[in-house]
Amino acid sequence: MAEHDVLIVGAGPTGLMLAGELALAGVDVAVVERRTDRDLVGSRAGGMTSRTIEVLDQRGIAERFLAQGVTGQLGHYSGLYVDVSALPTRHNYGLALLQYRVETILADWVAELGVPIRYGSEVTGFAQDDSGVTATVLDDTILRAEYLVGCDGGRSVIRKTAGIDFPGWEPSTSCLVADVDMAEEPPWGMHRQGGFHSFFKFDDEETIRVMVTESQIGKFSDPTVADLKQALTAARGTDYGLRSARWISRFTDATRQAESYRCERVLLAGDAAHIHFPIGGQGLNTGIQDAVNLGWKLAQVVSGVSGEELLDTYHVERHPVAARVLHNTMAQTALNGPGDRIGALRDTVGELLAMDEPRTRIAAMMCGLDIRYDLGEGHPLVGRRMPDLDLRTPTGPTRLFTLLRSARGVLLTFASRAWDFDVAPWSHRVSMFVAQSGRAWDLPGLGPVTAPDAVLIRPDGHVAWVGDNTTEGLTEALDRWFT
Repeated sequence: MAEHDVLIVGAGPTGLMLAGELALAGVDVAVVERRTDRDLVGSRAGGMTSRTIEVLDQRGIAERFLAQGVTGQLGHYSGLYVDVSALPTRHNYGLALLQYRVETILADWVAELGVPIRYGSEVTGFAQDDSGVTATVLDDTILRAEYLVGCDGGRSVIRKTAGIDFPGWEPSTSCLVADVDMAEEPPWGMHRQGGFHSFFKFDDEETIRVMVTESQIGKFSDPTVADLKQALTAARGTDYGLRSARWISRFTDATRQAESYRCERVLLAGDAAHIHFPIGGQGLNTGIQDAVNLGWKLAQVVSGVSGEELLDTYHVERHPVAARVLHNTMAQTALNGPGDRIGALRDTVGELLAMDEPRTRIAAMMCGLDIRYDLGEGHPLVGRRMPDLDLRTPTGPTRLFTLLRSARGVLLTFASRAWDFDVAPWSHRVSMFVAQSGRAWDLPGLGPVTAPDAVLIRPDGHVAWVGDNTTEGLTEALDRWFT
């Protein structure tokens, strides 16, 4: 029987990111994946938003992804393009990078960290007890861990076995997406005439990514080239000489969210916890950010630094974030519908998005930069992501995100007066730095904020405490998050 601190089911972007976070904290973690190798059939998700690039930057690996993708400063809301270049972040752009490349880069990273990935291992069930979880793999292998995390997608076996409800909304539309070869050049971009459809070609990719709405919903069989030809012809009057498809998938706008992200020693992340219409490319990004929120908390519980109650904050913080994603994707799906009335509504929304405040608000939401966890009343920074400041330290200039690369908490003081607070009782999980920065910080959705005297930053990059001329509340914040 193989034993680990944490067993992750699913080697997609969410599971791999979580594995890396746990490994950075010294946790014995293993990943099991039902695919026989890490090759992913089809291009699938197409990119990353600003906040996801930021969390990768916090771990020092953003450049690996940027080197293989293409950046652009136009996002979109239901196909209405939104300029994100004015957002106050070092990464004021999106990254076009296909999912199979994302997984390859993450798999290489976790391999460097010594995490084993067991391909060809399909978990068929598990049982919990007071000390851990025993999982059964299809080949009758038994795996034991203190905690089990289901990152195994929308049809999650882990969620179903744990008995966690998955309420939501039934599908109202069905689409096909495929990587294809065509004899004729299609009209590139997104279109709504004849139903929502699109044609894109990614750099260094030979195939064309086509997406097209089907005329009916309710088909559950595997889609075929004939289905794709029929849907394209219905939408465009031609299939553009479609010759072959290397990958075809059917998806709907079914929208669901796990009632709870935790059942005792079993947790959920990514698509196992929430599914939605993939408009705006938010699914992969939300999953990776789930992993970054959960990883350090689970590591502290496993290592005995914190009690199990810390795991409850994962659901409390991330469930509302995904609920908001579900809400905005349903709104975008409705706005994407056919007909003159919806067209008139799109014109109105387009006019609003041409204005500074609505555009900034929607852009920050779609990029994940306006997320604020409810960590209590007080300074407006509390609960928000910390900006990547240019810092001046006694050892030289640096960026704030470099201080987060070890996935530890950071207590950062900017006060010119002597700082007499002793961080030693929490030094096993928190590092303290003295630095200088600009007098005002600009935050998405909030605007300029006067720089405080000190901040306590969690390993996920969110602010846990702010101090101005006082250390009041700091001990309580350190105890809450790091003991």
